[in-house]
Amino acid sequence: MADKYLVPQRLDDPELIGFWTIDEFAGLLIPFTWGILAQHIFIGIALAFAAWFVLRKAKSRHAGSALMHAAYWYLPGAFLGLKATPPSHCRLLAG
Repeated sequence: MADKYLVPQRLDDPELIGFWTIDEFAGLLIPFTWGILAQHIFIGIALAFAAWFVLRKAKSRHAGSALMHAAYWYLPGAFLGLKATPPSHCRLLAG
C-alpha cells in the first residue's frame, strides 16, 4: 500500500514492452508476424529471436549510434526527421 506511485530509479531508462525495448520488440514482432502469416510459426519464432539477438549485440557494441548512422546513410532523409544535417545523397559539399 505504501508503493502507490511508481518512481523510476534512473531517468535514462528506456521504455519497455515486456522485457524488451521498443526497437527490440519491433525486431521480434516483424519476423514473428511473418511466421504467422506464412504459416511457418516455428521458423518465425526462430527468426524473431535471431533478429533480437543480432540487434541486441549491435546495440551493445556501438551504443546504438552505428544503427543511427546506417539509417542516415541508407534510408530516405525523412525517415529520421533530421533538419540540421545535409541529405545523405549529397556526397560533396561546397564550403
